[in-house]
Amino acid sequence: MDYNQAIEFLYTRLPMFQRVGAPAYKPGLDTSIALAAAFGNPHESYKTIHVGGTNGKGSTAHTLAAILQSAGYKVGLYTSPHLVDFRERIRVDGKMMPREDVTEFVERYRTLDLGISPSFFELTMVMAFEYFAKEKVDVAVIEVGLGGRLDSTNIITPCLSVITNISFDHTQFLGDTLPAIAAEKAGIIKPGVPVVIGESSGDVREVFSQKAAAEGAPIRYADDEHPFAEVLVVDEGIIYRSTPYGDLTGELSGECQPKNTATILVAVNELRKMGWHIATAAVKKGFAEVCGLTGLMGRWMKLADAPFTVCDTGHNTGGWQYLSRQIAGSPGKKHIVIGFVNDKDVTSILRMLPSDARYYFTRASIARALDERLLLEKATAEGLNGEAYPDVASAYAAARDSASPDDTIFIGGSTFVVADLLASSV
Repeated sequence: MDYNQAIEFLYTRLPMFQRVGAPAYKPGLDTSIALAAAFGNPHESYKTIHVGGTNGKGSTAHTLAAILQSAGYKVGLYTSPHLVDFRERIRVDGKMMPREDVTEFVERYRTLDLGISPSFFELTMVMAFEYFAKEKVDVAVIEVGLGGRLDSTNIITPCLSVITNISFDHTQFLGDTLPAIAAEKAGIIKPGVPVVIGESSGDVREVFSQKAAAEGAPIRYADDEHPFAEVLVVDEGIIYRSTPYGDLTGELSGECQPKNTATILVAVNELRKMGWHIATAAVKKGFAEVCGLTGLMGRWMKLADAPFTVCDTGHNTGGWQYLSRQIAGSPGKKHIVIGFVNDKDVTSILRMLPSDARYYFTRASIARALDERLLLEKATAEGLNGEAYPDVASAYAAARDSASPDDTIFIGGSTFVVADLLASSV
């Protein structure tokens, strides 16, 4: 078996949510527990930080990893989904897991007769956990896949739990009210383990408070602590004035990032209280160089200046509350290349989009992608104007042909639209 065969096995022989959607979702921890045990429970050999939430958990996980790397710790980082290369999911100090290690793990798994049928996500997770143990990491930052309580990553007992926020997403699995979704996300709160909550109010906050009290888990709410005095948007990103670490320049831009930054700063403070050695210089470097340190892509990611061209992986109503304002504040006429998967609340998102933009409706190269002609039909009913294109590359080419140097091109709507864009020769 070579690397390509190993990846083909992972993608096609195992239920993969990216490919088939709901049939690949396996709620419950029994398979993950059994699979991890078969590989010696590698996640028990190092400390972990668990990061969940509806939006912002990727940015938060990557920035925490960047700060800890800068502080001198050897850091594993497990995130999902990937954009271009499968190995983006599994990194140590920003470097992707080597191809030969992926191949060796898959070969070894195929020789075992475990009597269980793990999903793609479950097997990939245990692959990551074992690789982190092999590399003798000091800590691994683990991003929740879907939900929390029944997500396979919830077999870990972290030293810190972080929940960024609650919004509507995956309602067919997590519930159709914010308190119901919060209850699923709160499932990562463990007995006695401190938890940082990024954004919450009303019934959602009450869900977190009750769960933390039941588990004896100290809880902190980042939106109560105001860890910076002012936000200043600059070409380099965002400057945060008067944090506990002085002025910080965050490389990540976008209207959602101040909320993520507050969450991260409170989490770092909690780690320092536990005795972690995280100097001011490490916090500054982690925020300023997160993409280079961890390989993060797709968060209000600028691709060109003229026309101003950005992509973003925001894909639900919570994310679009920020993205719609960000796009509105961008220069010139707006050209929006957009596509979705077929299980999203597309109509709610379409109603948040600017009516005076030109749209290039498209579909990503996955089976779950919403047909671009159906998307055009839905968008037209909401007063949006544009044309349908069969793939992301042709839609982006049409946007570039139509846009003037003073305009804005935005590409997004789905993580997989961004993935296709970045994988193409643009």
